Amino acid sequence: MPRLPEYLKRPIIDTEKTKTVRRILKTKCLNTVCEGARCPNKSECYSHNTATFLIMGQVCTRNCRYCNISPARPEPPDREEPVHIAEAVKELGLKYAVITSVTRDDLPDGGAEHFKKCIEEIRKVSQAKIEILTPDFKLSFPFRKAEQKAEGDGVLKEPDESENPKAVFNKNSLDTIISAKPDVFNHNIETVRRIFKSARPQGDYDCSLGVLKYIKENSSVVTKSGLMVGLGENMAEIAETLSDLKNAGVDIITIGQYIQPSKAHLEVAKFYTLEEYEDLKELARRAGFKNYQIGPLVRSSYHAKNTFESSLDR
Repeated sequence: MPRLPEYLKRPIIDTEKTKTVRRILKTKCLNTVCEGARCPNKSECYSHNTATFLIMGQVCTRNCRYCNISPARPEPPDREEPVHIAEAVKELGLKYAVITSVTRDDLPDGGAEHFKKCIEEIRKVSQAKIEILTPDFKLSFPFRKAEQKAEGDGVLKEPDESENPKAVFNKNSLDTIISAKPDVFNHNIETVRRIFKSARPQGDYDCSLGVLKYIKENSSVVTKSGLMVGLGENMAEIAETLSDLKNAGVDIITIGQYIQPSKAHLEVAKFYTLEEYEDLKELARRAGFKNYQIGPLVRSSYHAKNTFESSLDR
């Protein structure tokens, strides 16, 4: 694996605050994307009493080639999880909570009702603003295990494209999300159109754009999306993606460096320089975005509260 540039390295921070966050997460039996996806900002966020909650399990029904979360057949969602999430938000004294999930293609609604319950439970005990980072709720094939292969049981098999000629998202699921009235709806496009299928073989670029556009056209919720750089895209392709997102009505953009979780994942094609991140900011401004987080270690929920509040001021 390639050696990380110095500006991508983060020190390990272990304070009473980080220990408190870990203790609360452990006692409530909660997962975080901070741990599951090996986020480089984990220690910083924990030291500020923040974490991005990962709901509906620790394994995913998809096998995105950049993601450190394992693909497997998941257990049914924990019915008590929304209450435990709310209790953790209250105990941590969060003013801004971020909730994401693994993709649950095994559930008829993709987990939309579970997202709604989490939002409702938090609102019972806290005034915290709530951002959700969701999958695409793509209407696709019934969940099924792969055939017995070298990789073993439980890995998902991607259906033949000819059987699913058009990617369509579940509007009922998005309506469920809208009815819960989150403050921010986030769905990451992740990469440019040319690379999308290589990175997200079970997703669809236009489906993701459609999800974002549907939320914007049918609610007053602030919309957000993000992408990784370093997978082999070029500046023209990034500009095109930003234009597509702007046309879909997205309000907030995040861009950060892709870091390979293991040798089994997609390789890093390029580490962007600090100067190039300034160029990316200029691309975002040209596309019409006024609210963005762009930098080497930026991830979807990094400084999410500040970016959201800035969007309200404009």
